Amino acid sequence: MSTQASKPASNPAPARVIPLRPAREPLWRNIVGEVLRRERLAQKRTLKDVADAGRISMPYLSEVERGLKEASSEVLAAAAAALGLSLAELLALVQAELIRLASRTHVRSVGRAASQAQRRQGEVRLAA
Repeated sequence: MSTQASKPASNPAPARVIPLRPAREPLWRNIVGEVLRRERLAQKRTLKDVADAGRISMPYLSEVERGLKEASSEVLAAAAAALGLSLAELLALVQAELIRLASRTHVRSVGRAASQAQRRQGEVRLAA
């Protein structure tokens, strides 16, 4: 019986994990919280001061600012009024921030998709 020397295995390219989910768009509650906090800090006011002026509990307003709670329209109107804004002005600020963040996410994901498409030519994908 002849023995054959085993050939060394060729080293295939390392596997890459490709996420199946697209980039996440920013959440409304996070943007609302960021805008409220930014406006409060721009006025050099404390969380307690704004919460008292809006008749909102301080812990709840803190959670709204951190994007942990979805505030009702009544709470948003009270927080806006406490900051000297109308609800429409607050929502316009939130909309502008949402558009800014969404366009950044969209541009990044479109650019990423284009570069991935170029790399994928001739590539085999397995989904589990």
